Amino acid sequence: MAPPPLFRNSLFIGEPMRLMDYLDKGASLGPDKACLTMAGRTMSYRDVQQLSWRVARGLARSGIAPGDKVAILSGNDPIAFSCVFGISRAGSVWCPINPRNEAAENGFILDAFDCRLLIFHSNYADMVHKLIPDLKKIVEFVCLDAELPFATSFDRWLEGLETSAFQRKPADDVAMIPGTGGTTGKPKGVMLTERNLETMSALTLMGYPFEGRPRYLALAPLTHAAGVLCLPIMALGGEIVIMPQADVGNFLDHIERHRITHTFLPPTLIYMVLDHPNLASADLTSLQCFWYGAAPISATRLEEALRRIGPMGQLFGQTEAPMMISMMAPKDHYDGSGAVATQRLSSAGRVSPLVQLAIVNAEGEHLPNGERGEIVVRGSLVMKGYYHNPDATAEASVNGWHRTGDIGYLDEDNYLYIVDRAKDMIITGGFNVYSIEVEQALAAHEAVLDCAVVGLPDEKWGERIVAVVQAKAGATIVATELAAFVKARIGSVKTPKQIEVWPDLPRSKVGKVLKADIKSKLTSGAPKA
Repeated sequence: MAPPPLFRNSLFIGEPMRLMDYLDKGASLGPDKACLTMAGRTMSYRDVQQLSWRVARGLARSGIAPGDKVAILSGNDPIAFSCVFGISRAGSVWCPINPRNEAAENGFILDAFDCRLLIFHSNYADMVHKLIPDLKKIVEFVCLDAELPFATSFDRWLEGLETSAFQRKPADDVAMIPGTGGTTGKPKGVMLTERNLETMSALTLMGYPFEGRPRYLALAPLTHAAGVLCLPIMALGGEIVIMPQADVGNFLDHIERHRITHTFLPPTLIYMVLDHPNLASADLTSLQCFWYGAAPISATRLEEALRRIGPMGQLFGQTEAPMMISMMAPKDHYDGSGAVATQRLSSAGRVSPLVQLAIVNAEGEHLPNGERGEIVVRGSLVMKGYYHNPDATAEASVNGWHRTGDIGYLDEDNYLYIVDRAKDMIITGGFNVYSIEVEQALAAHEAVLDCAVVGLPDEKWGERIVAVVQAKAGATIVATELAAFVKARIGSVKTPKQIEVWPDLPRSKVGKVLKADIKSKLTSGAPKA
């Protein structure tokens, strides 16, 4: 008897899970179960599996070899996400391209990461058409949903290809190459291995609650955290409900309608959920874990979220060590009596079981609990290195540890506290002031929606603390009153000498506040965001 498709041509015994294996694991638990759902249309695990086989065959027919880089440029879309598993089956490497990037940045990434084929959505056809003359390494452009004069349509590209099982052995252990944010220069390609993603998935499954078949709501971009969080969901045969656009009202409706058990949002969008008028009437009782991360969250707003949304779960990581450097499960937000553990809401949770973490000084010496220094990590969660960039790889290492660039400390209970990015620490009047501590104090004010703190040159203080705040809808902020509020909480040394109210804060493509842009606008007198 012939072996089932899941195990046919298996050459990988004893090796870590490949991206395609998470899909196949889910299919083994129920091939007809819902896998990807968007806008009322559902693809079963069998549907996604068969499409991934055809995509792998299409890549092979296009001359894409194992180890070649294949890029996907698309918003949240089930067909585009299905292609990820086809890339894995072909033994190739997935390069997720952020559609919110400027054309020049995406052109740089596609060329610097040696991408050989680009699959894209027609929403970005103008960008692709503009870039084509400079993308000499790409042998074929495939458009997911349209016939274009400069690209092969997805249907035509797959024409005549079988839906039977197909897979090739990869050239090495690299599964995907995402780009860094590029906020400090050109993006670097982070080589994430199958073992990195397997470790991340294992930590997710061991660290957070999963009861029954999960239903995961993906609103945040699948090119980032929301995408890799799909892997542990698939390993349990769960359903992934995809939202193409960030609509908070729709988000709440989706949780209720689909009985969502897990979801992820960055803090900025969580604040929007908390301020949405539909939250009070939304049925969120199906939630088992609402993950938050990607940026510091206000402890005050987090306490509100615990009360009004339900079980919140924190994760801390970075592209180079995805998602799970430290974790705080929903139960860890409460103390032994069941009351909110307010003292640890500003922490990043405890270090993950499969991660080693230390706090080091400028000389790389390990510091005891309670002392602040740079956070360094090592273990199977940490990237292989930066693609074709040995200097950057070496710079990110110290004595065999990966340097995160974050300043933090461990408390006596081994909870990790991140106090700043190393480059954002402010030295004012000879004192070290960490911007996150000031931001937490500002965010505790009832009128503040979001804020950012930076240091600017000052003749008297060396650097003065400057806060830029965004008010909640309908609220008014008086700078002197807000300064007094902060002073009462953290003292005069850490109180901003200057407070400005802006209608919005400049953000990166993934929603992180761009402090470099804030500094530039403050020093140049440019119009506020």
